[in-house]
Amino acid sequence: MALNLIKLCVGVSEIDDLQQWQNYRLLEKKEVFHITRMTPKRAEELLDGGSIYWVIKGFIQVRQGLADIVRFTDDEGIGRCKLLFDPELVPTRPQPRRAFQGWRYLVQEDAPPDLPRGGEMEALPAEMRADLAELGLL
Repeated sequence: MALNLIKLCVGVSEIDDLQQWQNYRLLEKKEVFHITRMTPKRAEELLDGGSIYWVIKGFIQVRQGLADIVRFTDDEGIGRCKLLFDPELVPTRPQPRRAFQGWRYLVQEDAPPDLPRGGEMEALPAEMRADLAELGLL
């Protein structure tokens, strides 16, 4: 079973903001990625079908597949890790999550399900989905 990561999406207020930022990164750098200092020790499990789940405004709202994990040393000699993502963002059922630093592992059983493609839930604005989830209606 795939292992996932969960990370706060800082500076983003909705999925469309994340999509715009990643589209810009894709045009500029030809890949969608996030650089972190810590390298996941369970990289092999993550790359076996895992995703990164993004927390936006206190809720897991979207995920995207992990394509690769690349270790490298930056210009200052500090070890870094580049998490490479599939460019497709997949909206999920909103799931509340408290703030935390860095990233955490997320087992598949605890991950929120994807929203049905083209369904009524996907058509709702992300903020409304989060509000409904907070009220316990989703």
